[in-house]
Amino acid sequence: MKNIDIYTDGACSGNPGPGGYGVVMLYQGHRKEMQAAYKITTNNRMEILAAVVALETLKEPCNVRLFSDSRYLVDAIEKGWVTRWQQNNWKRNKTEKALNIDLWERLLPLLDKHNVEFVWVRGHASNVENNRCDELATGAISAARENGGFVDDEGYEGK
Repeated sequence: MKNIDIYTDGACSGNPGPGGYGVVMLYQGHRKEMQAAYKITTNNRMEILAAVVALETLKEPCNVRLFSDSRYLVDAIEKGWVTRWQQNNWKRNKTEKALNIDLWERLLPLLDKHNVEFVWVRGHASNVENNRCDELATGAISAARENGGFVDDEGYEGK
């Protein structure tokens, strides 16, 4: 299997508010960058969506190191929270519904397809690729403001 490094970041101008994601994918000297902006969403949704979009881009099963500055994303996977939420009919506890179910349902099958190691990195620090992802995410929001290029986040439930 191919070994790929993926860096992801999500951003929001207001939370909720206009949001975007940035992705940098690295494989044997090749580089792919992706970004998109959404009209109204949350930062956590953009963090998850960045990982989803990156993994959906892969055409075959791969070994992936996925770097994110989102504790929410990394901990939900690495600490098994999302698996527990799914097993509990998407409840965080007896009364609270889990958030972002639509995105988790897209992400989980991708984790079965690919061998993914999630790696937390400190945001807005010295990680060049994480900083580039932040530039892509915030740049997507700025560009969408200028040219009306926002996409609707159909899964956002307004909470």
